[in-house]
Formats: sequence, structure tokens, C-alpha cells
Amino acid sequence: MMRVLAVIAIVLIAILGAGLWALWNGSLGSHLGPGELTEVPIPKQTLEARRSFQRAAAAFVGATEPKQILFGDLHVHTAFSLDAFVASLPPEQGEGPHPPADACDFARYCSAVDFWSINDHAFGITPQHWAETIDSIRHCNEVAGDPADPDVVAFLGWEWTQIGFTPEDHYGNRTVVLRDIDPAHVPARPIGAVGLPTEVPPTANLPPLVLDALRAPSRAYLDATRLFREFRETPRCPEGVPVRELPKDCRELVATPRELFAKLDEWGSEFLVIPHGTAWGYNTPPGATWDNQLSSSAQHDPERQTMIEVFSGHGSSEEYRDWRSIVADSSGLPSCPEPSANYLPSCWRAGEIIQSRCEAAGEPDCEARAIEARQNYVDAGLQGWKTVPGTPIEEWLDSGQCTDCFLPAFNFRPATSVQSLMARTGFDGAGRPKRFRFGFIASSDSHTGRPGTGYKELNRREMTEAEGAGRRGDQDPPELASRSLRVEDRGDRKTGFLQRIEGERANSFFLTGGLVAVHSEGRSRQELWEALRRNEVYGTSGPRILLWFDLLTASEGDASGVLPMGSAGEVSETPRFRVRAVGSLEQRPGCPDYSVAALGPERLEHLCRGECYNPGDRRKRINRIEVVRIRPQAVPNEPVDELIEDPWRIYSCEPDPAGCSVEFSDPEFPEGKRDSLYYVRAIEEPSLAINAANLRCEYDEAERCIGISPCVDVPYQEDCLAETEERAWSSPIFVGYADTESDLLSDPNGVE
Repeated sequence: MMRVLAVIAIVLIAILGAGLWALWNGSLGSHLGPGELTEVPIPKQTLEARRSFQRAAAAFVGATEPKQILFGDLHVHTAFSLDAFVASLPPEQGEGPHPPADACDFARYCSAVDFWSINDHAFGITPQHWAETIDSIRHCNEVAGDPADPDVVAFLGWEWTQIGFTPEDHYGNRTVVLRDIDPAHVPARPIGAVGLPTEVPPTANLPPLVLDALRAPSRAYLDATRLFREFRETPRCPEGVPVRELPKDCRELVATPRELFAKLDEWGSEFLVIPHGTAWGYNTPPGATWDNQLSSSAQHDPERQTMIEVFSGHGSSEEYRDWRSIVADSSGLPSCPEPSANYLPSCWRAGEIIQSRCEAAGEPDCEARAIEARQNYVDAGLQGWKTVPGTPIEEWLDSGQCTDCFLPAFNFRPATSVQSLMARTGFDGAGRPKRFRFGFIASSDSHTGRPGTGYKELNRREMTEAEGAGRRGDQDPPELASRSLRVEDRGDRKTGFLQRIEGERANSFFLTGGLVAVHSEGRSRQELWEALRRNEVYGTSGPRILLWFDLLTASEGDASGVLPMGSAGEVSETPRFRVRAVGSLEQRPGCPDYSVAALGPERLEHLCRGECYNPGDRRKRINRIEVVRIRPQAVPNEPVDELIEDPWRIYSCEPDPAGCSVEFSDPEFPEGKRDSLYYVRAIEEPSLAINAANLRCEYDEAERCIGISPCVDVPYQEDCLAETEERAWSSPIFVGYADTESDLLSDPNGVE
């Protein structure tokens, strides 16, 4: 009898072991496919009605040129991105994965954008998922109807996700967008980056997924383990092999932008490379700049890298400030700066927390412990928040944040803001000085396969990167320590990427995202691409604001001499400019009939959450026009603080829904005799937006934040709405002084 029981026990253990191995190995899960498209195009009369309504609005402000303004999203992730798939699971209050077909349907029926691109993280895309991405994007375009006048244009692409551990090896993230979708011009695989996401592979999230699957069996967990298995089984491509000779079943990774550009050159296709998130503090090391990309090391490609993302669902990266999260001490080593107006360094707050705990416990040397805590925070880089164990996020107050910026990115890095980049000139003695000449765009950075989420401020969990109710578990258990720890002394086993960044407070900074707008000759893929290539683009924080910004180069009354936003021109006299802006259309509840008919009630709720882009007849007012002037560095080491004038001019607008027109000039330009760039912001009347109050500070009489109410422990359905002023950012107009010896204008990126 005992022998029989022993055999039964062995068999049961073997079965259990085999089951656990199958679970760990992903054998019980199913492959996540591309999904199924809805094959009904938008009615032609709907497209024509949009065009007619826009032409009428443009005529009110005198914009009669034949180009139309089209709106899109050039930064969209689906569940083919590993982090997006994990975020779709139950522990993250996810709603299930959204594959590429969902993104196409959302763009067509929910947000009604004119164009979009798929940009999943390249480092995690398997060969099968890349092939399925290509097929899905082609199918999305086939449904669009007449290629000369499609309802939606879908671009193929990926994200080059690079996060350095130090300022020296940090280059930042970029979306890559391809013009073509035909097989002859599509790379065999996307090209990813070597950096933090690949140094700490996403398979670090696999053990908790297996435990979750054991605690609460679900098909979603099984499919997740299958996805990680497919990722593990795809080897890294060998180095030093031409791209066309590499095997198709490998992941291609490079360490620097220069290597990325070189590989794109090998393919010889038409690409755009768009930096984004330059001022994001949760993945930009303190002390980082872009000086390493304006040097002779060729980390910038002025032929492909022509635009930059100013705003997304992660907030704005636009504005410059003179404070820093770390500074150099007298020995040149990184140290913690003191607080300044509108900025409390997180390292300084770490010292305050430790000193307060120490004094409350009656322990000695509290001031010395505060000094130690500040330095530990600085030395820990991106993981500084881990050096003060047991700290609820409320104790950090608003430290690390730009408190006077418009909807800023979390833990803002002003040295890598867009304004800072535009003010800098590379002087390294190797060839002519170099500058960036970026056009400005915005996009969503959606990780739920939803292009253009900013059409309505609803459904925080589905339309932003926010994680719903509950805390993420970034922090330690709440035993309060009165001495900080060095990160390397913690023995911290949380090694996944999401455990290496400060995520809980960041949850209050996620927004619905922005849009890129183009002044295009038509709706075709080629016409859109040409508009993008000439930088006749602008970005909005979500609403479809109409904006025109021109340099008037001819004499007054002569309409022939007009250079639009994104252009460069040379003048020696006073430059004159014209701005025209019309507010976005107010939205009606629900969805238009064509969306309801095409999707049906169940899919309409699943994708659009029952709310679509559904404009009424009334437009919001433009309250004011702000002009920013930047005069890039003319000599080495020239401080940028005085070169960025924001705002340089402010023009109030009449309270007229028909729009606002402004003309202005710069009489200082001929006297200054230096190159300048100008861009404008069109500011709409106040409205409510998700997470617009960020940490929702409580202030004392001195306007200091004394408490926060972050959008974390709130009901799942709460949208955390607050009032803000939505806006559009034009691309700059680059004006060179005609008599200067500098040739930076005719060759603004310093190409040899």
C-alpha cells in the first residue's frame, strides 16, 4: 500500500512539475496576433464636411491658401510592446491587450485622426510580430479607400528606446517612421537600442506573472508567459554584419544614434527619426545634456532627424528653467543644489525627510544624516527615491517638479528641454558649428493602441498611461528609517525596468496626449510625407486648434513673399510675422453614426469607451498668442539663460470664436546682427483635463506645497480633472542675419 501511495505521489509531483514548467515556459499560452480590422471606411461625405468646415474657419482669419490642416499621431504603441502588454494585465487594472488592428480601428472610428504611425518598442519585437505589424498596417491602408484621398493613412515604424545609466551614455528615445509600406522598402526587422530596457530585460517581470497566474488563473497571464517565451527565443543579431545579410529571426540592437542612422542608410529607404521625451525625468539621468549629440560624433542626422516631440501623454518637454536636479561641487563632483523659486530638488527633500525622522526619534547627528541623504540620492541617479526607505509618496511633496510649467513631464529636466536644445550650438573644433533645426510636433505615446486620445478628457485609465486605482508597489513597506541607504547597499531584488523608475508620483502626470498637425496639399501618403519633410508642422496638446504662422519676407501688401512655419530665411531688415489661430470644435457626447454602424455596440465600448471624436458647430475661443524668441549660442560657453525669451511677446485676442489674427515684428533683429528663431503658442480658453493639476498640491501662505493628493488612491473611474489652457505650438521660423559671416542659416545643422 505504501508503495502504491509513493508511486501516486511521485506521479502527482511529476504532473505538478510539468505543469509549472509549462506555465513558466509559456507553453500553456497563445500567441498574441494582430487582431481583426473592421473593413468599413469613413463615408466620403464625412471627409468632405470636415474639409468644408475647416475652409470656412480658415477664411474667417484670412487663411485662404489651398493647403488643408490634417491631424495625426506619430507615436503609438500596441500590445506588441512588452510593457504595453504587461500594463494590460489585471494587476495593472488593465483591460486586456490591444493589438495593431485595434489601433487602426481606433484611429478611424474613435479619434478620427487623418494619419497615424505604429511605434512599438523595437528591442522587444519578435520576427513574427514584425511580420504581423507590416501586414496589419498594409491592411489598414487597404481599407482606407482611394490612395489619393484615403480616410486614414497608417505609417509603419517603431521606437528606438534608449535610456543611459549616466549622462555620458544617454541619448534618449526616438520614434522611427517609414514612408513606404511596400516590401522592397521595409526593413527585415526594426532596429532597437542597447540601454536600460535591454540591460534589465522585461523577462524580470515573468516570476510575478507566474505567481499571479497561480493565484488567479487567467488566459491573460498564460498568454503573457507565451509572449516572454517568444522574446527569449529570439537571439540578438550578430554585430558587424550588413543589415541585408543578417538572419531574419534575430533582434537588431545598436548603442548610439550614429549606429542607428548608419543602419537606416544601409536600408536606403525614406525614414523620419523623431526624438521625444527629452525632458522626462524618470528615464533621463540627472545632469544629462544633448551636447554629446551636437559634436563631431555624428549623433545627429539633419536629413532624417528634422522634428521633435514637444508634448505627449507624458507631459510637455518644451520649457527651459535655470534650476537643475543636481549641480557640480567645487571639485566637479555631482552634489545636491539648494531649493530655489518654483523648484524643490528631490535630493534636498530626501535630506529634509531624514532629518525630520531623526529629530522625531531623538537621535544624534541629524543634520549630518541629512547631508548624507542628499548625497546618497544624487549618487543613485534615476533611483534616488529608493535611498529613503519606507517613504510614502506624499512625503516627497512636489519635489523634482517644474511647478510653473504647462503640464510638465515628471521630474522635469530643463537642460534637455526643447527650448534648451534649440538654444545650443555645438563648438567642438571639428568643422562648422552645429545646431538643431527641429520642427515641433506632439503625439500621444499611447500604450493601449489608441492613436489621438486627446479628443475628449474622459476615461483616465484607458486614454492615458495612468494605472487606475491602487499603488504600484514602488515603495518599501512603511517602516520609517531615520538614515538613508545607498542603493547598492539595499540588496534590492526589484530589478525590472518598472521597478527602477519612480512610478507612483509619475501616475499623476500622465495625460491624454497631443496631436501633430500638418499643412498638406492633400490627404495622400506622399502629400503628407512631403509636408512632414518640409517641417510645415505643429503640435497641439490634444484639441484640433487651427494655426498658421508665417514670416512675411516681401513688402507689405505683397502676398508672394511668405515663408511658413518650419522654414528658414535670411533678412537684414526688421523681420515681420503673421499669426492666425482658430480654436478647436467643442465636442458632443457619444459617437457619430458611422462609428456606431461600423463597430457595433460591443466593439465601440471596448475601443472607444462609448466616446468618439464628435464635433459640434461651436469653436472654443483663442485667449492669446504667445511668441517665443530664441537666439542660439554665437560663441562657445555662452549661457543659454538669456538667449531664451519666453514669452517674448504676448498678444491678447478678442473673445471671438471665429479666431485671432496677429502681426508683429522684431526691430531689435537688425541691431543684434545674430541668427534667431521664433515660434508661437496659440492658447485656448480654460477647460478641464485629466491630471492637469498633477500632484494636486495644498499650498501655504508663501505658496509652498505642504501636502499633495496624488491621483493614485482614487476610484478607478475618477478622471482627476482640473482646469488648464490647451494650446498649439508652431514649428519655429529660423531667421538668419543676411550680412553675418555665419553660414548656419543656409546650412542650419552644420552639415559638412
